[in-house]
Parts: sequence; structure tokens; C-alpha cells
Amino acid sequence: MNSESDCELNPDQWEMLKALRSPDRRAPSRPALAELMALGLAAFKDERPVITAKGRKILVRGSEKLLDLAA
Repeated sequence: MNSESDCELNPDQWEMLKALRSPDRRAPSRPALAELMALGLAAFKDERPVITAKGRKILVRGSEKLLDLAA
């Protein structure tokens, strides 16, 4: 498996990553946001949290654990 898709995110991190896609998102969970930033999946731009290109790739690929839950 490619190291770029090896991110194992917890449910709070997934929800935060999904929320960063929307301009009218809810208030960020500080711990989840800090964890996403440490992984390079989120960043600050103009004093607002945004999803990074790496974060978009991870979000599009999804998580194998999430796919298992949907089955």
C-alpha cells in the first residue's frame, strides 16, 4: 500500500476532514484539526482551516475501515 493512503483516521478526524471541504462548515474540533495539520491533511490559509491537496487525496480514497463498516 502507498504511504500516502496509509492514514488511519479516527471518526472525528474523518468528520473534520469532510467538514473542511465546505465553506459553511461547523466550528472545528481543535484536537482533530491539530492532528490533521500534523499529518499534513489540513492547514491554515487566511486565518481559516482548509483541506490540503494531500487531505483531498486521502478523503477521495477513503478508509478501508469505513468501507468495511458500509458493507
